[in-house]
Amino acid sequence: MHVKDLFSLQGKTAIVTGGGRGLGEQIATSYAEAGANIVLCSRKLENCLEVSEKLKGLGVETLAIKCDITNKEEVDHVIEETLKKFGRIDILVNNSGASWGAPAEEMPLEAFYKVINVNVVGTFLMSQAAGKVMIQQNYGKIINIASVAGLKGSRPEVMDAIGYNTSKGGVISFTRDLAVKWGPKGIYVNAIAPGFFPTKMSRVIIEKGGDQIFEATPLRKFGSDHDLKGVALFLASAASDFVTGETIAVDGGTSAM
Repeated sequence: MHVKDLFSLQGKTAIVTGGGRGLGEQIATSYAEAGANIVLCSRKLENCLEVSEKLKGLGVETLAIKCDITNKEEVDHVIEETLKKFGRIDILVNNSGASWGAPAEEMPLEAFYKVINVNVVGTFLMSQAAGKVMIQQNYGKIINIASVAGLKGSRPEVMDAIGYNTSKGGVISFTRDLAVKWGPKGIYVNAIAPGFFPTKMSRVIIEKGGDQIFEATPLRKFGSDHDLKGVALFLASAASDFVTGETIAVDGGTSAM
C-alpha cells in the first residue's frame, strides 16, 4: 500500500467528542483534511456548529450534535444520528474532558465524581455505544485522549488536580483492556497522552506554573495548534493497523523525565 493511502481517511466517518474547540477541533481538522466526514459533539452546540462550518470548507460532510457524554440517552442519540447520515462509524475520538483543581485533602467529593464521570464514565459510554456498531462492521478505531497526568504524579505547585490525574490513569488502563477485549473483533483501541497545550482547560495552569513546566519539558516548548494532528491521524488510519492497546505521549519529552 502506498504511504498516501496508508494515511488517507477518504470515505471514513469519525466522531470527535469535545470537537468544538481546543484539541478536539485540531483532531477533527486533521481527519477532515485526510478526507473523513466528521461528527462533532459536545455540551456546547454552538462551538460544534462553528467548527462544522469551517470543516465543510475542506470538502467533507459534517454533523454537529449537542451531547453530554455522561448521559446515555444523549450518547445513543449521537450514534443514531451518525448512522442515519453516514451509515457507519469508523473512528471515535474520546476527547471531551473535565478537571477540578484543589489539594487532595480538600477536594470536594462532588467535584471528584464530576471529573471521573466525564473522563472515565463518558469515555466508557461513548466507546460502548460506538463499539456495538464497530463490532457489527468488524472494524473500528477508538482513540482515547488521556494525558501525561495519567502517566505520573504532578507537582502540586504546578498542577493540583488529583481527580484529573486519577481519571486519566483510568483512561489509559481502560484503553489497554478494551484493546485486548475487542482486538479479535477488528477494533483498535489506542490513546494519546498530550502534554501541555495552551487550551482553555490548561491555560490557567500554564499561566501559574509556566516556567516550571517549560523547564520540565526537554523540547522547551508547549504543544502547538498542529502537534496532535499527525499522531491522531496515524492512530485513525491504516498506518496503525498493527498497533493497539498503546498510549502515545505527545508531550515534548515531559514523561521521559
